[in-house]
Amino acid sequence: MSRRDREAAARQRMERTPPPVPPDLYVEVVRRGTRMLRRRRAARRLMWLLLFVAVVAFSLWAATVQPWVEPPSETTPPLNGW
Repeated sequence: MSRRDREAAARQRMERTPPPVPPDLYVEVVRRGTRMLRRRRAARRLMWLLLFVAVVAFSLWAATVQPWVEPPSETTPPLNGW
């Protein structure tokens, strides 16, 4: 098929009238779109909640364990001459 044939076929397809759309399609699309938006919103809120819980848990752990403090030495040199 040459380029002119492909262009002619494409023009014929674009000049045709589109097929009729079922009347209840709009209602179904709106219902599905609303449900999809609700799910996305719920997922986003859940992710923010999980992030908040993780930050609080890490903060509490860091406050109690204090990982930035050097641990005390477990061996002490003998004290002679006291």
